[in-house]
Amino acid sequence: MVIGAAFGAVITQFTASFLDPLIRLLTGGKQAGGTFTIDGVVFDYGAFINVLIAFLLTAIAIYFFVVVPINHLAKRKASEELSREAQLLTEIRDRLPADR
Repeated sequence: MVIGAAFGAVITQFTASFLDPLIRLLTGGKQAGGTFTIDGVVFDYGAFINVLIAFLLTAIAIYFFVVVPINHLAKRKASEELSREAQLLTEIRDRLPADR
């Protein structure tokens, strides 16, 4: 949980330091880049794009650093249990009388 919060802070700073200026540069190059105004109301679509990119980066990182390793460990545990079952069945078979 602490690592997730720290990673969220890193992503937030990344979007504020790099993506926000890049979006503003691509959409106007000035302080008001990434915005448009209708009847005096300012719509800041650049901020929405920043938040969307931050969300995607966080989701990708969580998937690859949390979900994938947990799934790998679950598969490993399942295969170990299966091999243990096979060993127990082999032991049972070997203890049965051979004259059956």
